[in-house]
Amino acid sequence: MTGAVTHDPPPAASGRQGRPLIVTEDTQLLDDLLRLCAAAGATPEVRHSLPPGRGSWESAPLVLVGDDAARRVRGATRRRGVVLVGRDQDDSGVWRRAVEIGADHVLVLPDGEQWLVDRIADVAEGVGRPALTVGVIGGRGGAGASTLACALAVTSAREGLRTLLVDADPLGGGLDVLLGGETAQGLRWPAFAASRGRVGGGALEESLPELHALRVLSWDRGDRVAVPPQAVRAVLAAARRRGGTVVVDLPRRVDDGVAEVLAQLDVGLLVVPAELRAVAAAGRVASAVGMVLKDVRVAVRGPYAPGLDAREVARLLGLPLVGEVPVEPVLLRPDGGRTPPGAAARGPLARFCKEFWERALTEVGSG
Repeated sequence: MTGAVTHDPPPAASGRQGRPLIVTEDTQLLDDLLRLCAAAGATPEVRHSLPPGRGSWESAPLVLVGDDAARRVRGATRRRGVVLVGRDQDDSGVWRRAVEIGADHVLVLPDGEQWLVDRIADVAEGVGRPALTVGVIGGRGGAGASTLACALAVTSAREGLRTLLVDADPLGGGLDVLLGGETAQGLRWPAFAASRGRVGGGALEESLPELHALRVLSWDRGDRVAVPPQAVRAVLAAARRRGGTVVVDLPRRVDDGVAEVLAQLDVGLLVVPAELRAVAAAGRVASAVGMVLKDVRVAVRGPYAPGLDAREVARLLGLPLVGEVPVEPVLLRPDGGRTPPGAAARGPLARFCKEFWERALTEVGSG
């Protein structure tokens, strides 16, 4: 059981890392808290009573106070990120003691163990603002969604942002191939198929191939073409906790795994060639995606059929227009197959992507 006393976020929400502080003399409770810290990848400081001076009580990103120690810390400076931990679910007095010490939450073990592991892990990772997460999906086959997804990720990394490119389409041929890194060392999706609960964001990032200053989660050349939805949820949540940007190349279908991705996106870009059949197909895709993701925008790609332009395509779909996706000349050359999309910093595709990120990041900052 867990319960909130106040709604202020703990100091860890600002991205500050540090050691959690445990205050208790209850040896059984201490053993449990140390076990949960180890599961979350954190090494705590342990005290039997209030630390002297203005030290770790005020500086620790998270303070876990055993119910046995509530009386001993009653006079401590009020701060955020204090959790009162007990064992007796029938003790109504725990709420009064939590208020007396200014605790944010009351937690009763063992029921609240997973909640506490997640909170401690947030501290260990120094969680701040989640990554701006963008999904790219084609209005029809061959629309150029994978090219745009790669270009967005390459541009984001070039701008100095921590960037992860996620290939959510097992039948798409592999984004690592599109980036020229199919032989790069690192894990692919099948390695995460058994993931449950919480995946460490730092461990995830370090395990993936690094290509063009960004991390890539793609598919291998094996037979697996699906990952359980709970694994997709855990992996993408870990990626978002690291901050920066996450770009996801989506398939043109919505199954349980894709629905898990859509639920964590901030915005979706629907890439639509400017032709009537593509617009009709894109309408069906937008309808399916829009059942989960509310912010879907249109990126139109030429050449244009008679009577169509970018604004008309957006109007027909009833969606906001991001802009016109330009052609990258170098990608059309016979020797351009190994050039990553968006790699030419002054090319039209890179400029389009840079302008998109500037607008999107401004929206997030002002939101």
